[in-house]
Formats: sequence, structure tokens, C-alpha cells
Amino acid sequence: MKTIHTIAELRSTLAAERAAGKRIGLVPTMGNLHTGHLTLVHQAAASADVIVATIFVNPLQFGAGEDIERYPRTLAEDRDKLTEAGCHYLFAPDDAEMYPNGRDNQTEVIVPKISTIHCGASRPGHFEGVATVVCKLFGIVQPDMAVFGEKDFQQLQVIRQMTADLFLPVDVQGAAIARNEHGLALSSRNGYLSSAELDIAPALNRALRETKAAIEAGRRDFSTLEENAQQALEAAGFKRDFFNIVRQQDLLAAQPDDIRLVILAAAHLGRARLIDNIVIEL
Repeated sequence: MKTIHTIAELRSTLAAERAAGKRIGLVPTMGNLHTGHLTLVHQAAASADVIVATIFVNPLQFGAGEDIERYPRTLAEDRDKLTEAGCHYLFAPDDAEMYPNGRDNQTEVIVPKISTIHCGASRPGHFEGVATVVCKLFGIVQPDMAVFGEKDFQQLQVIRQMTADLFLPVDVQGAAIARNEHGLALSSRNGYLSSAELDIAPALNRALRETKAAIEAGRRDFSTLEENAQQALEAAGFKRDFFNIVRQQDLLAAQPDDIRLVILAAAHLGRARLIDNIVIEL
């Protein structure tokens, strides 16, 4: 695997691959890689000839008081993991390379409505930062396809809408959530959890599964189910953020006759903000 730090070198390198008829796959990350990230590489390899992973801790998607300064930077270890996973190129730019005119002068990509609810309400401006940097990466790499984890279901929907609205020729694929043996969704932020908090953390997924079972059994009192789950999480030691039963297609509040649902959840545990979701097909 070759590591590249500049846009000019990456474009030149990929131009040769593209001229040889190779299909390019993209896996954007912020580094501090775990098994879940590597499953994205493996999925990309199933439908692309050349895999480009990116590591860039994007400042635009962090709000005031969030954890950008303490977000782990583990480039050497990440490089080894990507090499072992079969990645061909790692693009690891710095802030000046991605925002040469400064962040304040950066054109922003805004995906309306869907970016302002759920995580967007808890983290104002977050999805504008995500959409902007992903759009830039699509322009830099010009991939045929790209893979994003389904753990952040809302982010995946934001990226899909942006790609469709801007007519970008990228096949955006979702990859199933990777979990540990206790059901906890793998996340770089799990590293913030103490050993005691790691024992508590699977309660988030348990609340999702129990709520799904209640809906599949016929419950349609969604607001009551949401509040019950919040109270159970607080009893387990979490600080509530949101637990919302919504429609898959637009992430708006589910109605009793909706059949394609997703439960989106976020909660704070110690220093970590954990997110998870579960899809329901009735």
C-alpha cells in the first residue's frame, strides 16, 4: 500500500489506474481504525479493483467543545491495518491540503432538512461538515463507488441524498454494523470508555432490540416506547440524547401505518457519545 499526502499526487496516481480500466473504490475514515473500518475495505474490494482509504480528522464536523483535539491519531497503526486488509492507497492529507483557503472561506455543502434532525439537532453544523468533506473527497478521488458504515444511519442518508441531488456518479454503499461479542457497535470513541463503562455500553443495543421486538409484537405507541427506552438507559448509567422511532425513507417520526422503520439512538456514557440504530421491516 502506498501512502499519499497531496491531492496532486493522488490524482496523478489514480489517473493511471483509471486509464488501465480499473474501477476505483473509496473508504473515507477519520483514522483510529478498528475491525468495523476494515469491513468497509473488504466490501469495497468486492466491487472495485483499486481501493483508496482516506484518513482525515475533519474539523468542520466537530462543534464547539467536542473532542477533535483528543480524537486519537494513530496513522502508523492504521497504515499497517489497511495494508493487511488489502487497501492499495491511503490518502492522508493535512488541514492545509483539504482547506487551502482556510475553513472560513470554504464553500459548504448543505443537505437541507435531514441534516437538522436527530444527530443534526444535537450537533448543529455536523452534517454540513460531513457533506462538505465527502463532496471534496468525491471530487478528489473521483471514485466509482464508496462505502460508509450503517452505524451512522443518518450520515449515510445525508451522503446518499447529497450524491443524488448533485448528480455525482458514485455508487454509495452501506456496510452492516460491526459489533463486539456483547452487541456493542464498534466505534473509535469506545476507546474513551472505562472498563466499567464497557460493561454498561451494550445496554444501548439491548434497548434497541427490545423496542424492535415490542413493535414487531404489535405496539404502535411509539412515543411511550421511546420514553421507556430512555428511562431504561438512564437507569443503566447513560445520559440521554435521543431515542427516535422514524421512517427509513426520510427519518421523520414514524406513524402507526408505516412499515419500513429505523430506530435511531444516541446517548452519553462517561466521556463518550455513543450512537446505534436498528432497522425494522414490518
